[in-house]
Amino acid sequence: MAGRIPEDFIAEVRSNVNIVDVISQYVSLEKKGKDYIGLCPFHQEKTPSFTVNEEKQFFKCFGCGKGGNVFKFLMYKDNLTFPESVQRVAEFAHIAMPAGYNTSGGTKLSPIMRINKDAEDFYHRVLLTTKAGERGMQYAKKRQLDSNTLEHFKIGYAPKEDNVLITYLRSKGYKDDDLAQSGLFVQSQDGRLFDRFRDRLMFPLEDENGHSIGFSGRRISNDKTEAKYMNSPETAVFTKSKVLFHFAEAKKAARSEGHLVLYEGYMDVIAAYKAGIKSGVASMGTSLTDDQVYMLRRVTPNIIVNYDGDDPGVHAEERAARMFSKDGDFNLGIVVLPEKLDPDEYVRKYGAEKYQGEVKGALTPTDFFLKRLAQKYNLDNDREKITYLDEAVKEISHVKNPVEQDMYLKKLSGSAGVSLNSLKANLARERRKNNRARSHTRTRNRDYYTDQSNSLNLGEPTSSVETLPVQQTEVQKHPSQSRLLYLFIHSANAQQYLQEGKFHFPDQDYETLSQLWLKFAATHDNPQIDSFLDFIPEQLQGIIVDAELAHMPKDFTIQEINEHVFALQKRSIYSQLNELQNQLQDAKRREDVKKTIEVTQKIIELKRILG
Repeated sequence: MAGRIPEDFIAEVRSNVNIVDVISQYVSLEKKGKDYIGLCPFHQEKTPSFTVNEEKQFFKCFGCGKGGNVFKFLMYKDNLTFPESVQRVAEFAHIAMPAGYNTSGGTKLSPIMRINKDAEDFYHRVLLTTKAGERGMQYAKKRQLDSNTLEHFKIGYAPKEDNVLITYLRSKGYKDDDLAQSGLFVQSQDGRLFDRFRDRLMFPLEDENGHSIGFSGRRISNDKTEAKYMNSPETAVFTKSKVLFHFAEAKKAARSEGHLVLYEGYMDVIAAYKAGIKSGVASMGTSLTDDQVYMLRRVTPNIIVNYDGDDPGVHAEERAARMFSKDGDFNLGIVVLPEKLDPDEYVRKYGAEKYQGEVKGALTPTDFFLKRLAQKYNLDNDREKITYLDEAVKEISHVKNPVEQDMYLKKLSGSAGVSLNSLKANLARERRKNNRARSHTRTRNRDYYTDQSNSLNLGEPTSSVETLPVQQTEVQKHPSQSRLLYLFIHSANAQQYLQEGKFHFPDQDYETLSQLWLKFAATHDNPQIDSFLDFIPEQLQGIIVDAELAHMPKDFTIQEINEHVFALQKRSIYSQLNELQNQLQDAKRREDVKKTIEVTQKIIELKRILG
């Protein structure tokens, strides 16, 4: 960008967006009182501590401590500079950047991401427009991939030759060092680079903002000595365990469809998309990870799992259901397709409308597990039937909602031909066992952390090893200074009173902020606190954000101000007394009578002030 972006333009952009709308693209937010609450996008947590205040247009995570305005959010989330963040928000608000400030292509990408983007365009163009791509197009048509699908998923084709992509990217000026780090090439022993992907249909892999970070190539030949799918190796921008195929587009569709649908493979996501389900995602050819579960939960708690209908697929659904149950408050649905079909096969065999019905009829996790249990036992054999009922009741005992428990017990009673009261008795026994087990675990953990605390002299044990401790806010650490700074900024009368009393904040950061506010107010016609945040150093922004999100009243009395000022004076006096006590002990040790008397008099004077 050329020069500084004009302040009035930044203010215009800020005033034309709602921070809730921007952050909702990354985090599922729920209204709680004046604030919106969600899971933090900057660290993993089980209990939401990420807060967005619509009135103040600020966000704050009380777990990791990050906070700020809409520009700061995008700077943290997408690793943007401030000008890049302004441009991103301007794009969101459909406001054109001033002449001379627009950057072609929007957000500045790293060399590896630019290489992946150019490779994506190259493969896509080869498939659609070249003779070399005809082989790939024949396969695409065989898989019923129409032009709209090819365009939406940006599918391409990597030709058979081993030097096509490397030649193209070198012609665009990329250096071999960057090309080698992109994951798109293999390196021979003598250091030469060759195309990694050859004769494959290419599926771009994107981050949650839609930037290309890698590829998955689908073999189109019948040579079974080669892997059916080949993924990019992990690079500085691509980590398989933290990426979901089609996530950037699916999370947009989740707002209208009300859920995300998790699949095993790319072709399943594509088949679902063609069948009208736009919210499908898939993991990177590996088992579902905790990071991926957290990504899904940030967008919506409503998740439907639809893996392949064969035995390995159903086993994978079992594992996924357990992970979702362990890692968060999900409203989970599970689809098991008949005839052991995968979603792609089912759509081709039965059509889009019937498949949509399967998704709408997704089972609850408990129904899914009970059906799986019933398949494991011969229910005509009394011994096996009793074992099945015991296992089924164990499964139901993990359901938290009493109404749900009652519903499943009634189903079990009807299907198994046993009395509801007997099942309730077994359930009560099972719940007592669960409570004892939980109590034992809590005691064991408490004893362990007490031992660790005592041995390391760490003080009180933390309440949980899985949750980041809630950080003290600036308001909690410096309540009087935070309150006085808030009034200094928001009330001309309070500001005048403090200045007339020659008041200075004892903490240098607070004093600096008060002086910066005076300069900001003097140079702006309508000084606003959210604009002020962009005017001050980053290390001071947290003080402002914490004060603004503390919901302090703007009303005050002179008595309140005096009490806060006196509290700060007392803190200063106590600090001076501690220092003087040290000086007094030192003077007595040296038998310096004059110094002893001098220090003693100062101590008496300070204590007199304290009363």
